[in-house]
Amino acid sequence: MDLQRAIVIGGGIGGLTAALALHRQGIPVTVHERARSLEPVGAGLALAPNALRALDLLDVGNRLRALAAPHPAVGVRNPAGRWLARTSTDAFEAHFGDPIAAVARADVTAALVDALPEGTVRTDSPATLVSPGGAEEPAVVRTADGEQSAALVVAADGIRSASRRLLFPHHPGPRYSGFTTWRTIVSPDGPPAAAGEIWGRGRQAGIVPLADGRIYLYFAALAPAGTHAADEHAELQRLFGGWCAPLPQLLARAEPDRVLRNDVWDLADPLPAYHHGRVALLGDAAHAMCPFQGQGACQAIEDAVVLASLLTPAADLASPLPAYSAARLPRTTAVVAASRRVGALVAVRSPAAALLRDTALALVGLLPTRTVLSRTNATFDWRPPALRTRA
Repeated sequence: MDLQRAIVIGGGIGGLTAALALHRQGIPVTVHERARSLEPVGAGLALAPNALRALDLLDVGNRLRALAAPHPAVGVRNPAGRWLARTSTDAFEAHFGDPIAAVARADVTAALVDALPEGTVRTDSPATLVSPGGAEEPAVVRTADGEQSAALVVAADGIRSASRRLLFPHHPGPRYSGFTTWRTIVSPDGPPAAAGEIWGRGRQAGIVPLADGRIYLYFAALAPAGTHAADEHAELQRLFGGWCAPLPQLLARAEPDRVLRNDVWDLADPLPAYHHGRVALLGDAAHAMCPFQGQGACQAIEDAVVLASLLTPAADLASPLPAYSAARLPRTTAVVAASRRVGALVAVRSPAAALLRDTALALVGLLPTRTVLSRTNATFDWRPPALRTRA
């Protein structure tokens, strides 16, 4: 058996980061992505300090920092426009050593792909895990070119991961969070908008300026699973068009065919492990979470660097997988739970409960900035392990 060959199933942010991290460790790797293109539509991404530190190990962190738009503060408002809490981005960066870099998802994808050897990523190439393998046998993946064996398979095949179902058939799988979300990127005709979120009763909107002058907008609202509107842009205007400026003006600039809608499902029940045989689960396949902390992609990036840090090309790639599970399960389980707690605050619907929530946010906003930021240390102050070798 070839003890060096790795296959990554899924060409999202987590899968691409894993491929680059494995490549930097000197491990030959191929990525199989079922989509015909890696170009995402209408999506932005917030790279928090924990993710940027991991990307620095792969020499792409500074490229992405340079693509982020600077803005003086971020915070939370109510639909009438009153700030409930606000934090200086300078104070945030001074505390954590990095900002939250908001970039287009396509830019993150491009940075990762450009750092990989040509031919590493194969699009329009669906791949399915057939066997996880074991100590004496390789894992087997079925591709369009037939079955392929590997010493390691990184299953980054998303929240509906077929790999996870094969490895843990008795796990209940993802649960519907109660929220549906929309995303789009618009080109405003005025000055940059204030960055931050707006919280209503069972609804949320986010405004994120990008470096090229565009604005990434995201929205969440309570809705039955599987609900869709004939015109999602019109639905956004119905739900959020009466909220404070500049949200109505930005919504008017949105292109209807570039509005993405997705229900939010998460893995509220932790898996028993993130590995089985020669397979490591990564990102949403392992720990899909609600988006209310902006940590989904960040945790996948962490997964990738931690996994690669445990591997060396001269050793059996499967032997460190228990250490990978041990390193990632407690942390990601905590982040999943914290994201659900924030979602529960957004989900408040009664006027009295919303007033209580908003008052609590306003009181937190009166605390010293260092005290407020210290409450997020567990998430943002994570430090990646060093990679052992460099390609």
